[in-house]
Amino acid sequence: MNAWGRFVDRLSGTESATSLSLFRLAMGVGVWHTVGPVVWRGLVPILWVDAADGGYLPLGDGPWLIALLGGPHPLQVWSFVAVALLAGTAMALGVGGRLAALAALLATNSLTDVNPYAGGSYDMLLANGLWLCVLGGGDATLSLTARVRTGRWWPRVEVWAAPRWLAGFQLVLMYCTTGLQKLSAFWVPGGEHSALYYILQQPEWQRRPMEWVAPLYPLTQLATLVSWFWEVGAPLWLLAVWFAATPERGGRVRAWFARLGVRWVFALVGLGMHVVIFATMDVGPFSYLSLAFYTVMWAPEEWERWLRRAP
Repeated sequence: MNAWGRFVDRLSGTESATSLSLFRLAMGVGVWHTVGPVVWRGLVPILWVDAADGGYLPLGDGPWLIALLGGPHPLQVWSFVAVALLAGTAMALGVGGRLAALAALLATNSLTDVNPYAGGSYDMLLANGLWLCVLGGGDATLSLTARVRTGRWWPRVEVWAAPRWLAGFQLVLMYCTTGLQKLSAFWVPGGEHSALYYILQQPEWQRRPMEWVAPLYPLTQLATLVSWFWEVGAPLWLLAVWFAATPERGGRVRAWFARLGVRWVFALVGLGMHVVIFATMDVGPFSYLSLAFYTVMWAPEEWERWLRRAP
């Protein structure tokens, strides 16, 4: 079988549902992490309701589904908020399968699209993740559904493998294209490497004043360079995942990837990067949603081995 045939065979096959179930759970929490803060900060009637009903901005008819139901008025908007939070809860618990994921997708996407000035690219990341939950299901195990059907929380169930690989592709595509867009002299090798330092000094991103970073400027330069190479090289992470899933193929490159722990290097750098971002900057649910995709970068068998060892 040629390389393309092996690739198609791998993606059209099945695997244990554990990785996709963890991804589904993480995406359900991601819905709460996106919609919840708008609710408990009292911003729903300000950001997502039309100016005619007290919002700060004329929103027109809103996205297609909200427009179909009458526009971004209080009753419609709060109904979408309720559906989003209920569907996110259902996903986290593992109830409702693809229907819960679809409801979460439609409700959350409608809310984040109603005001183009009150969101970010992380909204698209959540939407893509929810689409993959619609495609992959994910409530076959580690779910209330599994408990009711089988009497066990964690039965071993086979599911279609492709959605997990698509989620991994989404993650590295996001990182790589982000890196490729950073072409200024503040980012690229040979430039000033001052991008992260200046970002940390911008009040709109800061969680707290960051003047204390000034003596650490050389470290921020190093972090800028490392993060740029890491993002641009993200496709190597997915390649490492593929190599780990196909050890029977052998080969020198595959052996070097395993010996150098390429998967773990990428994962640990990414984890460290998002921890620093979360600690120093307010970028909404970006770090959480990005890390939620990390669940698919390990095979179900690996998760099952680690989870069984957990106390």
